[in-house]
Amino acid sequence: MKILVCISNVPDTTAKINFTADNKALDKNGVQFVINPWDEYALTRAIELKEAKGGTVTVLNVGEADTEPNIRKALAIGADDAIRVNTFPKDSFFVAQQIAAVAKENNYDVILMGKESIDYNGSQVHNMVGELLGIPSVVPAFKLDMVDDQTARLEREIEGGKEIVEVKLPFIASAQQPMSEPRIPNMRGIMTARTKPLKVVEPVAADVKADYVTYSKPEKKSGVKMIAPENAGELITLLRNEAKVL
Repeated sequence: MKILVCISNVPDTTAKINFTADNKALDKNGVQFVINPWDEYALTRAIELKEAKGGTVTVLNVGEADTEPNIRKALAIGADDAIRVNTFPKDSFFVAQQIAAVAKENNYDVILMGKESIDYNGSQVHNMVGELLGIPSVVPAFKLDMVDDQTARLEREIEGGKEIVEVKLPFIASAQQPMSEPRIPNMRGIMTARTKPLKVVEPVAADVKADYVTYSKPEKKSGVKMIAPENAGELITLLRNEAKVL
């Protein structure tokens, strides 16, 4: 079984986010980048399936050379090889087209990724890839097991309960907690990751559907206003005129 796991390179959630002087890009100075946490669930489950059923796990990242340390981390966790599409991930559809191009060339049985990236939270790429490839897309899933060599069973949350889906290979799915427990690379994995193949390919010609014009931070929260218990009228006025919740 050939499994492709798509990973994003995202700022650590503890990083202080700033933008360039023209507010048109993220200022990367001093920002620590990590593997998108949702993608780690997908990666770990892929490795578990490989260990149980055999096969290979390939990691794919659409990104520039600065993403390679986190690609190597994915290899250290247990992926067999990696592919980096050498381009900046311009928008969701552009990224989906790059993933689909790699998938078409290599005929993967299963494609996994996180339910969304923690920077843009778009939750769009997996469905786009499924449509481009013409294969089933199950999103998001919190459980994934193989029924047999050609069929997988997935569980996902729906309003008021859960849905159990059986799907034939090939398919694409996105992962959410608790599909797996993310692993920490051990020393042996870190050492072997240095020699595992990391192939760099150039992007295919693809459409860009969205352009990010400018970025801005949320407005700073105002200070807390303390209202004496006997001044209920003042509280109601503030809730209506300032907070605008009444």
